[in-house]
Amino acid sequence: MNTRRSPSWTLALLLLAAAPGAHAQLRMPGTGPAPTSPALPAAAASTPAAAGASREPVLVDRVVAVVNSEAITARELEIRTRSIEKRLRGQNVQLPPIEELRKQVLERMIVDRAATQAAREAGIRIDDAAIDRAIGRIAQDSKLSMAQLRQRVEADGQSFSGFRQEVASEMAIGRLRERDIEGRVQVSEAEVDALLAEQAGGGAAAAELNIAQLLVRVPENAPPEVVERARLRAEAIAREARGGVDFGRLVTNLSDGTDAISGGELGMRTVDRLPPIFVQAVEPLAPGEIAPVLRSPAGFHVIKLVDRRDGGLAKLAGAPVRQTRARHILVRVDELNPESEVIRRLTEIRQRIEGGTVSFADMARQYSKDGTASAGGDLGWVYPGDTVPEFERAMDDLAPGRIAGPVQSPFGYHLIEVVERRTDGASPDRVRAAARNAIRERKSAEAYREWLSQVRDRAYVDVRLEER
Repeated sequence: MNTRRSPSWTLALLLLAAAPGAHAQLRMPGTGPAPTSPALPAAAASTPAAAGASREPVLVDRVVAVVNSEAITARELEIRTRSIEKRLRGQNVQLPPIEELRKQVLERMIVDRAATQAAREAGIRIDDAAIDRAIGRIAQDSKLSMAQLRQRVEADGQSFSGFRQEVASEMAIGRLRERDIEGRVQVSEAEVDALLAEQAGGGAAAAELNIAQLLVRVPENAPPEVVERARLRAEAIAREARGGVDFGRLVTNLSDGTDAISGGELGMRTVDRLPPIFVQAVEPLAPGEIAPVLRSPAGFHVIKLVDRRDGGLAKLAGAPVRQTRARHILVRVDELNPESEVIRRLTEIRQRIEGGTVSFADMARQYSKDGTASAGGDLGWVYPGDTVPEFERAMDDLAPGRIAGPVQSPFGYHLIEVVERRTDGASPDRVRAAARNAIRERKSAEAYREWLSQVRDRAYVDVRLEER
């Protein structure tokens, strides 16, 4: 795995300055780690001292859901719901009744909790120093000081320790996704050829689409009668949408998907970054129309084409851009290589390279855990956007011949050397690389969605939202 940008990895859980739309951007600040045993049922409790001071009872927090052995409490749910409600109102999104919104938020929290548990069971651990650096980047990206970030989090009703825990959970899920999901995605040369041929012919690959979807989830290995009930429900919803019922409201009220809170819109994307079954379904549609109900491993989808415009890979043939010839040494953090040891080792390697006792290429061949190690860490000519933001920022700040690092990215820690720079347009190799990356993004997103669905289905979930 190299440093090429992972489509869903952004530490953008932070709604503090997040834009709407992407799955990761819906990750709202919540409270701290869930208790490992259920809390007391809802009750009104008071002590003699409290009774003398006030007649109002002190409410004991209660459990609204159990995910495997961990509880989600009413307080966690209310904090997350208020935060999402506040953000959506700021975006002028029509909100469903509060109880419906609360159900959607709880479903998202259940999926998040199950995914975090899967990462923990896979042996992924995030140490305090890594969390501190991630929070520092969040504050920097939000143009806030650490004190201002803390104030913003606490103003939303969330403890800062709970916010740290959510950052750690997002980082753990991201590392698992990169290691066990995206690392297995393969793109063949035949797939690249097919996409480029379609683009050259002005076919569907030259378009950009904004699609909204409503998911009626079907559990893994569900019996036929459960599948049929889900299909009938999806067909009924599709009829309502075709009859003029607001699609965003249907999604927010009825969808089982984790993007229901955003109205189900995926945002404007090139078709190579969308599931092929979605693209095929909306190809004959005009904006505003509803496609026939689709079946996928996750369940049944009701799809609406929101908008369509020309776009695609041809945009690469635009204005010349600056390219950087770079190489790097990547060392990953894992159980055998704790973060402090990785940083110490890379710092020592950098000192030896700068001292002239070893070469960068030799050190990359010996120590790098990236696929470029055999080539001395050479990444070739890199265009803007080819690498993850952390890597690109450090690389862009370097003059040719200089070294940066250790630099942290979602893949681990890097030493980065800029060899040379040039200004160039979109060469055939560049267009081909862009096609390959677009296919990889789409396949990675599909694999991640399927993985989330499987994690949710395999978890023991006991929802107690209606209990009082």
